[in-house]
Amino acid sequence: MNDLVRQHTALSDSDLEWLHLLVSEWQLLSDLSFADLVLWVPTLDGTRYVSVAQMRPNTGPTSYQDDMVGHLVPRGRRPMLDSALDEGRIVREGDPEWREEVPVRVESIPVRREGRVLGVIARNTNLLTVRTPSRLELTYLQSASDLAQMIAAGTFPFPGQQVDMDASPRAGDGLIRLDADGVVQYASPNALSAYHRLGLAADLVGHHLGRTTAELAPARGPVDEALVKLASGWAPREFEVEGADGVIQLRAIPLKPKGTHIGSLVLLRDVTELRRRERELITKDATIREIHHRVKNNLQTVAALLRLQARRMDSDQGREALNEAVRRVGSIAIVHETLSQNLDERVEFDEIADRVLAMVAEISPGTVTTRRNGRFGILDAEVATPLSMVLTEVLQNALEHAFEPGERGAVDVGAVRGGSRKEPRLLVTINDNGRGLPEGFDPHRAGNLGLQIVRTLVEGELGGKFDMVPGSERGTRVVLDIPVRAEKH
Repeated sequence: MNDLVRQHTALSDSDLEWLHLLVSEWQLLSDLSFADLVLWVPTLDGTRYVSVAQMRPNTGPTSYQDDMVGHLVPRGRRPMLDSALDEGRIVREGDPEWREEVPVRVESIPVRREGRVLGVIARNTNLLTVRTPSRLELTYLQSASDLAQMIAAGTFPFPGQQVDMDASPRAGDGLIRLDADGVVQYASPNALSAYHRLGLAADLVGHHLGRTTAELAPARGPVDEALVKLASGWAPREFEVEGADGVIQLRAIPLKPKGTHIGSLVLLRDVTELRRRERELITKDATIREIHHRVKNNLQTVAALLRLQARRMDSDQGREALNEAVRRVGSIAIVHETLSQNLDERVEFDEIADRVLAMVAEISPGTVTTRRNGRFGILDAEVATPLSMVLTEVLQNALEHAFEPGERGAVDVGAVRGGSRKEPRLLVTINDNGRGLPEGFDPHRAGNLGLQIVRTLVEGELGGKFDMVPGSERGTRVVLDIPVRAEKH
């Protein structure tokens, strides 16, 4: 819609925002009217109309099999559009049109904002299945007529009340029509069922909806007065009411077709099961996060015990082996700590990589610097945990064996997300400018524990590739090529 309006019309950004507000609401008008809606806006030169939005009803058959958005029609071809635009009134006169042997009643509703008519809504009703309307259908049509008059007067939609069409109740979920005093004139079967779920034993018709709703909700002192006012439909609001056995979501729409408050529409939906599932998910999320927190604490306890044991070791080799184990346990604890702060089992690995770099750098005599380039991005927990251990082992190996004592040097960690959309991959490189690999060294056959851990985790658990080769100028280059899941943006 933005592109069509800016390309073909003279409407301002604020006018366009009003049209967006209207389109966020007009599914309701379409459903209440049992009709298709097409929004036509005059072009910049005033000689044509361009259709910028379309809506089909959920409550009846469509009048348009094709998408009308983007169509241009010259002024004069559809006289009802001209009359509605020029006179600023709803135009209903005229015989039905026949489209592919289907009779269609056409009406035009001017869209007004601050005294100006921005465009016209063509309301097209398929008459092929017309029959004697029920009480529900009559209420729908009367409510649609009131909303159409408010659109023509510029009092609907309500500024600052943009609605989430996916989350808000719709006409078919449940509808209640109130008079000017907030007394129920009509309640659809779905609406009545929702109130029975709250604990209502009688019919709603003839009862004051605000007071009835407040009586069904748990007593909350002064909040009851606010609830009475909200459920009476005096202001455009969306709210929820929770009773002993259910939860309903309500949306109040005041009706002022001629500038005077004549009543309200209340749309409502039973969201009891939805809220129950949400609470279960919140409980599960909290449980999972608590488990990660406890695992992290247990790992830190293990690391502390290993550290204490290392201090008591007389053998330098044994002490260093325990210190390496401390760092391995610590790298896993970092992942669980990050997971304990998230709502899902995915983590931002850049933070973990930086903390692993800082942890491993503690073994450096202070003459070797470490830094990270690029982004690891968001990784699943089953990738993050082994990758943190691999990173720890490779960095630890570089800092311990690549440099002579007191020698200045640097270790760079690079990360690049690549591959295809179907098979995304993460390429990690660890470069040092140290002494390089011994002659004849084969990383795939080397027997030290650190490289065995790296090979097992990368090739076995992560399903990736691992290689260790001489650097471009000097030192060593470690390459990890790992399949990952695509990031969500």
